[in-house]
Amino acid sequence: MIYLKLFLAAFLVLSVCIFLLLFFTSLIEQRIKVVAKSLVLIPAIVCLSALLLLPANFNWILIIIDILLLLTTTYIFLPKFLFPTIEEDKATGNIDERTIMFARKELKPGSERFNEYYKEYPSHKDNDDKFRSMAGLLGEQSKFYNSLSYNAADAIFSIVDGLHPFVNGEVKDKPVDINPKQFSQFIKHWSKKSGVASIAFTKMKNYHWYSVGGRGERYNRPIEQEHKIGIAFTVEMDHEMVASAPKGSIIMESATQYLKAGIIATQLAQFIRNCGFDARAHIDGNYEVVAPLVARDANLGEIGRMGLLMTPEFGPRVRVGVITTNMPLLVEERQYDNSYEDFCEKCLKCAVNCPASAIPDSDKKIINNVNRWQINSEKCFNYWCMAGTDCGRCMSTCPYSHPNNLMHNIIRWSIRQFPNFRYWAVKMDDFFYGRKTAPAKLPNWIETTS
Repeated sequence: MIYLKLFLAAFLVLSVCIFLLLFFTSLIEQRIKVVAKSLVLIPAIVCLSALLLLPANFNWILIIIDILLLLTTTYIFLPKFLFPTIEEDKATGNIDERTIMFARKELKPGSERFNEYYKEYPSHKDNDDKFRSMAGLLGEQSKFYNSLSYNAADAIFSIVDGLHPFVNGEVKDKPVDINPKQFSQFIKHWSKKSGVASIAFTKMKNYHWYSVGGRGERYNRPIEQEHKIGIAFTVEMDHEMVASAPKGSIIMESATQYLKAGIIATQLAQFIRNCGFDARAHIDGNYEVVAPLVARDANLGEIGRMGLLMTPEFGPRVRVGVITTNMPLLVEERQYDNSYEDFCEKCLKCAVNCPASAIPDSDKKIINNVNRWQINSEKCFNYWCMAGTDCGRCMSTCPYSHPNNLMHNIIRWSIRQFPNFRYWAVKMDDFFYGRKTAPAKLPNWIETTS
């Protein structure tokens, strides 16, 4: 019967390790409520310890407990290769950039573009009149106006706009003789040294591109799919700045990371042109591609319920940059990972916490011949214009968005590897961090009295 106690002792040691990891991680993260809730594990640990002290005539209790623990852990941690393979629903078609909310925001009432657009899309007019009547992004009359973060974000976005002339450029006449493997490694290492979290290369597909330009000088122009290779990368958004969403810190952090992504993308594009190959950077306010789809097909993550790229390291807490080019690079073959969508089906925390009720809380639906979720972009953008920020509540409440540390990485890895664990991961996240939560306070250095 010594083996019964050895198995229980091993389980006890594991429980203690989990408790200590949760307790000290939460202390470091300054999540005092989670620290307090972690103490509920202590009675369970005490009970397991008491079982080890039972006399021999009570070994039948150990047998029952061991069998229950073994069956439970085996069920929860069944590896994914024992489950049926889920086929990916392939994306099709192109999006007309003129129809996205950012393009519609730029239409000036009374202008030729304005009149032509609403003649073609009259059903959009009532909603768009509604958001035009609101305070708008970074508006002084908006709900979460904060002079420091709003002025900082506005300053950063103006620098991002200043990068737009550099997305394209002249190509050196004579291409250098390159080794695709060497140049691929160089671009990856240089990018990570510049602050990129993840980067990969993919073959450009038809559905990656907008069909028609919708902003600035590209308005109404068909998008030419000139490049065969896409370089996609992510930059991390700071967890503390995101946690306060939808308050002013979120739009300041978005602007900061859009700027970082813009600098990296434009310098990479210029480097490639210097090497004699055509390249275009796609940055905030100046995209010809749907950046999350390019990043997904480069295996940087999957598209979640909220419509954002979900990455293995940071969940949706990233911004995405893309460079398209004809430089020969080592591309990634698409490897679909169903674990993100399966987790999203069980979680719904982004939908529960969305202040605009813009995220569907239902199953995926067939939209443009693809079975997927689709947010209500009009509800989402209208809330932005009322709040004055780009909201980010979906990002801040997603269980995948927790800090990039040992404990959360173990959970994220387990979610991907063990399908039955996903349900319990949702329940644990709900218990420790809350199902419907309130935004965190603004960082002290941003808070103002205005």
